Amino acid sequence: MTYRKRIVEQLLEASSEALKRAVAPYSRFKVGASLLADDGTVLTGCNIENPSLMLSICAEKVAIVKAISEGKKNIKAIMIKSSKGDYCPPCGACRQLIAEFAPEAEIYLAGKRGIKKYTIKELLPDAFKKD
Repeated sequence: MTYRKRIVEQLLEASSEALKRAVAPYSRFKVGASLLADDGTVLTGCNIENPSLMLSICAEKVAIVKAISEGKKNIKAIMIKSSKGDYCPPCGACRQLIAEFAPEAEIYLAGKRGIKKYTIKELLPDAFKKD
């Protein structure tokens, strides 16, 4: 098994576990995300809904914020999986967050028909930049 395949399987397993912790009583659309930092650390996130929808938070955002708060500033890969089994690309806000904090990360979407791989430049070609 190749290194990349092992990493993808590890991220898929971590996303699946994170998905179990999602709190989505309103949409019933649960999402789990995992990411790989350059030191080999895998961090996870799940979506957490709130009756005030503005306070809800995406799985990818949780994972990225955890990484940054733990000093993991070089994110190599991100995996996203939904409870519906369909591909679940990141929302616009999460795409912008990825563009800023994980611009070189491989982005994997898990679905019933396998795994798709993207770059943030494919998902958000004209991201806002610091300059």
